[in-house]
Amino acid sequence: MVMVVIKQPHLVFGVRSHFPTQSHPHFHFHSQPFPATHLPKTPLFFLHKSSSTSKDQGPATTLTLLSSIQLIHHHHTTNITLLSPHSPLLSSSSGYRFLLPPKMVPLDPYVFWTFLASFLGFLALCVLRRRNAGVEKNKTTATQTLLSRQEARISGDERDSRAVPGSDTDVLIVGAGVAGSALACTLGKDGRRVRVIERDLTEPDRIVGELLQPGGYLKLVELGLEDCVEEIDAQRILGYALFKDGKNTSLSYPLEKFHADVAGRSFHNGRFIQRMREKAATLPNVQLEQGTVTSLIEEDGTIKGVQYKTKDGEEHKAYAPLTIVCDGCFSNLRRNLCEPKVQVPSCFVGLVLENCQLPYANHGHVILADPSPILFYPISSTEVRCLVDVPGQKVPSVANGEMAKYLKTVVAPQIPPQIQEAFISAVDKGNIRTMPNRSMPANPHPTPGALLLGDAFNMRHPLTGGGMTVALSDIVVLQELLSPLRDLNNADSLCKYLESFYTLRKPVASTINTLADALYKVFSASPDQARKEMRQACFDYLSLGGTCSTGPVALLSGLNPRPLSLVLHFFAVAIYGVGRLLFPFPSPKRMWIGARLISSASGIIFPIIKAEGLRQMFFPATIPAYYRAPPVKGDTESK
Repeated sequence: MVMVVIKQPHLVFGVRSHFPTQSHPHFHFHSQPFPATHLPKTPLFFLHKSSSTSKDQGPATTLTLLSSIQLIHHHHTTNITLLSPHSPLLSSSSGYRFLLPPKMVPLDPYVFWTFLASFLGFLALCVLRRRNAGVEKNKTTATQTLLSRQEARISGDERDSRAVPGSDTDVLIVGAGVAGSALACTLGKDGRRVRVIERDLTEPDRIVGELLQPGGYLKLVELGLEDCVEEIDAQRILGYALFKDGKNTSLSYPLEKFHADVAGRSFHNGRFIQRMREKAATLPNVQLEQGTVTSLIEEDGTIKGVQYKTKDGEEHKAYAPLTIVCDGCFSNLRRNLCEPKVQVPSCFVGLVLENCQLPYANHGHVILADPSPILFYPISSTEVRCLVDVPGQKVPSVANGEMAKYLKTVVAPQIPPQIQEAFISAVDKGNIRTMPNRSMPANPHPTPGALLLGDAFNMRHPLTGGGMTVALSDIVVLQELLSPLRDLNNADSLCKYLESFYTLRKPVASTINTLADALYKVFSASPDQARKEMRQACFDYLSLGGTCSTGPVALLSGLNPRPLSLVLHFFAVAIYGVGRLLFPFPSPKRMWIGARLISSASGIIFPIIKAEGLRQMFFPATIPAYYRAPPVKGDTESK
């Protein structure tokens, strides 16, 4: 069916007038279908069908001249000439009248230029959209490209490689914390035979890993594990509240474009982990086992499995084509798989406040105290976690009472009055715990047969609660890379292929890492006047609202983890601080402090970016591993 639709007096959809129709004011226009079977195969005259009354024929079909046009249909061009309805050349066919043209009519010269301009405009729009999408868009596109190459799947009967002897396991996971449990569930649901070896399968009791940002919750949904935050009395977190020198401001997560269920979640870390372990244990192809892994089994530079001790002290070995180490921040296996550069900038002192009402419901609270920040957030309907940051690796002794004295005399006066009583009561109860805060950029040594994940691989200061978001994001990337592969036995080819994992994860992970470490330094007190100004500028900038608050909060929440956005907002804070110094009247002293403020900001963020990897963070598409495809038959190297 060929349908003619007239949108303007001089335009028809798919058909363009050759001369203005105003020269034929007596013609009328409307849509009219013409069956393709009624159209001659030769060039024809296309005329409008209308009804009129004839003395001899009664209602008869007549033809009204439209204009000279060119019809393009299914890649065939048909020149059409329209004549007066009284032309003697008219002939009738099935109620429609057509005639053969005595000559062809040239194409409208504006059609070509209109098409060219539209095409160039389309290219320009594509370039702009690509730039606006940023590195995250590039990462997603590359990942989808890898997944679309299904013909490159590894098949067991197509591989010329030796399977690991005595192994009925596809993936061996060391550690069943947040990363290990989530990975076991994910790979198990994909049909992999998974074996998990965890040092202690009882419910963990930790003072960190209790706040999951909205970006992390979205990754949890993507993995099909969102039900793991149910039935554990988890609390919805909708944003943050900042306190400094008696002033406060609230910062809400930009959740308007998301489903109503999307928000942050805070909970007891152990309850969350146990829920994921229980879910993994329900899968028939996932085996959880308690044991302490003592070493990796290596043959000719390839990791074949692990050696571990059971609870009874018996030593065993476990083999698998791929061993994934995610045994936490205290990992004793990572030194074989990466170059660990662990820093301990501070320690957290943890307390639980009971039956305490925070100033802002369903918000995390950050107090910019001296010497460093203090955090409050709910972990159940009746409990609030308090984390007091103490700079350095040494903290006051809990045993001899120095810690309690420090908390009462130094910390308590700086927290909001509404929760001071509950805070002091928690100190008096004596359940005070400490934990070092570790930071370690990812610097892996790609090793055949093994991979690092979670805190064993990459850590950042826990101030922003980004650790679980990074781990879950890494699992999403790894799942997408492994999903096209049927057989994991060719360790060398698999290792080269999985080098893309370290590149694809970088923009998201490095943004969250850099923000956490930089924000901790900005929020910590300093005797340096430039650092003081930077701290105050950060508080005032976030208090402005609008993009000044939603932009940084979107970064912190993992909803928009883009490196360029991070750098822009960070230096916007620095420039805002300089503006505060120079207003209303600049002085040489203020100008000097402003210059030092910019220098201080650069000294904070650039070393962190350098450690994360400038090229991988901002230009991952320039790294060959970014485009690495799954290994195919006969490959010994990745293409």
